[in-house]
Amino acid sequence: MENTFKAGEEVYAKINPSLKLIIRRRWDSIYYCKIKKDPTLKELVYFRGELSS
Repeated sequence: MENTFKAGEEVYAKINPSLKLIIRRRWDSIYYCKIKKDPTLKELVYFRGELSS
């Protein structure tokens, strides 16, 4: 079973592990993330399998 992440948790996208993300909210297996370095930028959306802690 894959990990589930909670709001506020710091994660990384598997395709870009150098970019730190913060989970803003989760809906089923879709995660809405803000970029930690600049939260004013447009949020990114990932599926659960595309993220790692």
